[in-house]
Amino acid sequence: MANLKEIRNRIASVSSTMQITSAMKMVSAAKLKKAQDAITAMRPYANKLTELLQNLSGSLDADSGSSYAEERPVNKVLIVSITSNRGLCGAFNSNIIKECISLKANSFNAQEVHFMTIGKKGADILKKKNKVVADHSKVYDDLTFDNIAQIAEELMSLYVDGSYDKIVLVYNKFKNAATQILMTEQFLPIVAEKSDSGNAVDYIFEPEKEKIVMELIPKSLKTQLYKAVRDSFASEHGARMTAMHKATDNASELRDQLKLTYNKARQAAITNEILEIVGGAEALNN
Repeated sequence: MANLKEIRNRIASVSSTMQITSAMKMVSAAKLKKAQDAITAMRPYANKLTELLQNLSGSLDADSGSSYAEERPVNKVLIVSITSNRGLCGAFNSNIIKECISLKANSFNAQEVHFMTIGKKGADILKKKNKVVADHSKVYDDLTFDNIAQIAEELMSLYVDGSYDKIVLVYNKFKNAATQILMTEQFLPIVAEKSDSGNAVDYIFEPEKEKIVMELIPKSLKTQLYKAVRDSFASEHGARMTAMHKATDNASELRDQLKLTYNKARQAAITNEILEIVGGAEALNN
């Protein structure tokens, strides 16, 4: 009977876990809908603004004063890791961390590499063996464009003053609830659009080009970073919903197996009791 009691305790434990994972799945599904609507609504604007920025950068003269498009020898690199503050979302965070470490070891092995983190999970791992210059995990408490713009301004300042020669974003791009695309995106310097001469874009600037550069490029960079964080935020809830869905299915399967084991053990115990009773009755008759 001790064995039966142990199985009953395991069934109760698995059932309790299944209730928790099922509740977390529903919470993530509700949050995902809002996050998905936000990134879907802003993505066309952000993509068009980035395209315009790249075309504009390709048409800038050397003396136009755009310090954000300045190419220089890459000696110091800053990698911005965009993860989440919470776990239980499958390989969502570990993929970002692995990519950051891989970039440092392979792509930028000849440069000095530092990290800036958005998300506690990335900060906790990367700071153990790497230099993390700043952690902006609290931005998720109030995820607004203004708060992300402050981080973008900090990144732009670090590039303009020469602290870093290249800044790279690493994040998960939201595709759907079950799929996130790992992205490595250059933030600074601005990459000029490479187009055929027959498809070159000819802009009429009003007001003058320099003023447009001073206003449009910083705004576009802020939007680019905000889109990356929004993509990551939606991907997090999608990954967590999928992970909790799989955990609930696994718990349900394990519970069914335990119930089957419990019924077999109970049947065996009842059979043994019957055999003992029959055996005792035969002994008395003899």
